[in-house]
Amino acid sequence: MSVNKVILVGRLGKDPETRYTGSGQAVCSFSLATDESYKDRSGERQKRTEWHRIVVWAKLAEICQQYLKKGSLVYIEGRIQSRQWDDKTTGQKRYATEIIANGMKMLGSRADSGGGSAGGGSGATGGAYGGGHAAADSEFSQGGEESGGAAPGPEISDEDIPF
Repeated sequence: MSVNKVILVGRLGKDPETRYTGSGQAVCSFSLATDESYKDRSGERQKRTEWHRIVVWAKLAEICQQYLKKGSLVYIEGRIQSRQWDDKTTGQKRYATEIIANGMKMLGSRADSGGGSAGGGSGATGGAYGGGHAAADSEFSQGGEESGGAAPGPEISDEDIPF
């Protein structure tokens, strides 16, 4: 038995880029930064950033394109995949390691994620209402449907929020 599962929480390094295959299927890619803090031998606190290339397909790719932007805090779930090809200009073998995402959850506030449809309330923009509150609960899977709760709650607009 083997397992190929990746879970990452980090921030987008730049806005997502979406293209379409010949058959019309969406493919979205973006870079994700994760941080690690540690103390070196002299006791100084060090910070190391690791960059990951994320690839998302189908409906989830369209959701990422619509709601994510540079700096957005996201939870990504997927699998790691390596590929190789011959560079057409140099003839050298090239390699890439990517995370093929099959789940995504937007974290942070609306200001962090850059979401913000005027009606709000559907949860699709991610983000909590107001600063300092719990993280967003908008979770999407490869099927493109919002998941996470048993039954949908009542529609809430920005006017319903008391602050």
